[in-house]
Amino acid sequence: MDRRDFLHAAALAPLALSAPPPDWARLRGRLAGTLVLPGDAGYDSARRLYNPAYDRIRPGGVAYCANAADVSACLAFARASGVAVTTRSGGHSYAGWSTGTGLVIDVSRMSSVAYAGGRATIGSGAKLIDVYDRLSRHGVSIPAGSCPTVGIGGLTLGGGIGVVSRKYGLTCDTLESVRVVTADGRLLTCDARHHAGLYWACRGGGGGNFGVAVSFTFRTHEARDLTVFFLHWPWSKAQAVLSAWQSWGPSAPDALWSSLHLARSAGGLDVQIVGTYAGPRSALDRLLAPLVAKVGRPSSRSVRTVPYLDAMRIMAGCSSMSVAECRRMPRETFSAKSHMAYRKLPSDGVRALVNGVARGGRHAVLLDAMGGAIGRVGPAATAFPHRAAIYSVQYYAEGTDRGWVRGLHGDMSRYFGDHAYVNYIDPELGNWRSAYYGPNATRLAEVKATYDPGRLFKMPHGVV
Repeated sequence: MDRRDFLHAAALAPLALSAPPPDWARLRGRLAGTLVLPGDAGYDSARRLYNPAYDRIRPGGVAYCANAADVSACLAFARASGVAVTTRSGGHSYAGWSTGTGLVIDVSRMSSVAYAGGRATIGSGAKLIDVYDRLSRHGVSIPAGSCPTVGIGGLTLGGGIGVVSRKYGLTCDTLESVRVVTADGRLLTCDARHHAGLYWACRGGGGGNFGVAVSFTFRTHEARDLTVFFLHWPWSKAQAVLSAWQSWGPSAPDALWSSLHLARSAGGLDVQIVGTYAGPRSALDRLLAPLVAKVGRPSSRSVRTVPYLDAMRIMAGCSSMSVAECRRMPRETFSAKSHMAYRKLPSDGVRALVNGVARGGRHAVLLDAMGGAIGRVGPAATAFPHRAAIYSVQYYAEGTDRGWVRGLHGDMSRYFGDHAYVNYIDPELGNWRSAYYGPNATRLAEVKATYDPGRLFKMPHGVV
């Protein structure tokens, strides 16, 4: 902490023991954006997240901020009134922590996407489908996720595992600078030379902890055509596919990313491998050959080379829709948990996972290959610690009943350990500090003490 930050921290530390009633009308008058209060037209829409499971939560107000000054005004209001504050980018928090009963600072209107000289500057409220669409017009992109309505803000701050991460790294790995409004209302530009600790924390330390990010500047990569593939096998092959994939996928050339899906739905049990390859179909066929030779011929196979934006829409599940329709993908009620796998499952672990998916219900386990460019970054170089993980594991169930995810996650913890991904935040996780952050938790707490000593930003799993 330098002298200037120390003085700001000292000024924030003695929080008021009591606060006057919140003056919502005064806040509304200070905003260039829109403040939506209970009883206003649009309130029911404004308070909703992506997951309808959290529709019961009723914020005291939702501020659609138009700029950084609006964010600063909201934070001043929260400091003065004692109203709890929550930040929201895309509203995809798995635990529902992008809303609350106080003031929700919504940055979705700060969604500009600009490109110049190999750099993309993106407002923190931009949805991924719009990021991909607008950058594709310049022939470039950034490594990001697959869900089209996820906000770039939350994705980046938690790390950002995506469908080209093995070649280009996590989303946060291409982040060159971030503009953050801190608890005291300052707008800081953070990079490797300015507020370097906060810049470090914003690359994997999770959203809602250190301030409100309002824009990001990323290095871009050329958006070349991608070859996308879908391979299905009968469920009788599930154990063989899992055993073979966990040796093949994380060790493939960087240009090849893949994900193994084990699912039970209304249509029955299904095992498939999906992926992207930054190269021609002929080369991909050669890379798939050893996997197919080990497992056996898939029951169905789809391989095609498409423009980069089309590949992102395919991975998003909205390939038959326009970009505008992708932006309006329907909400889904679900519950989820995660692991980060640092070693391959032994044969009994493979059997346990497959048998767990076969239990009754509608659910899936999604395993995303890591390694490649992700693993060539040191675990302390950014706040994202899981550089040695070979794949991520997501347990995902339809509906609000957490019984299946809770049970299978518990069964698999003996094999995967206690590592988890902060962007799949889990309200039931007891050891979340070490699971999300590992040895980086101590430094994150130091950054928190520097930029938010009064803990204006707090949530159940907030850095302390």
